[in-house]
Amino acid sequence: MEWTRSETLALAPNACSQCFGTGVRLVRGGHVRPCSCVLRSIFRACYARFRFCLEKQTNLSLTSIDGTHRGGCRNTWGRKNEEFLADFYLVSRRALNAAEWQIFSAHYLLGAEWRLCARQLKLERGLLFHAIYRIEAKLGLAYKTLEPYPLFPTDEYFQGATGSENGAPVPQVVRIPGKSKHQRLKVPVRKAA
Repeated sequence: MEWTRSETLALAPNACSQCFGTGVRLVRGGHVRPCSCVLRSIFRACYARFRFCLEKQTNLSLTSIDGTHRGGCRNTWGRKNEEFLADFYLVSRRALNAAEWQIFSAHYLLGAEWRLCARQLKLERGLLFHAIYRIEAKLGLAYKTLEPYPLFPTDEYFQGATGSENGAPVPQVVRIPGKSKHQRLKVPVRKAA
């Protein structure tokens, strides 16, 4: 995946001492790679959406219909909130090793405070926070580079891609000429005799 400043600039904090707010860093060989602050921002955006989907009431979950890129009238039904929850969990589980998974599940999935995590996992405060930052960067990269449908940006995950990156035509709005729905209809009024 090619990382550009236009993708990372909005995600990078201005106070970052590694990228100075640009979001990208030059590495050996002149290659450009995203800064860890950008990857952590990607993780935090996905985690915020995960928490939002988790806290929603299950009776408010809606099914949505999505068109496929194959064309024709092939459509798929799905529950996007539940699918996002499952994808977030499974991608995290596959991307992390056993020690990282323990920290991730205790701190993020179970919601334990850092003091409780440090005591349960027998880690010092500094080691715990460094591990948390590494986990966030690792998962941010996994969520962004996931194929064929990345978890980030989350709005594209929930509404689907709107461009023609997969060869699908870009949908166009067709307006039928005539009265708009906001115009009032003139009803003839009978005069009283």
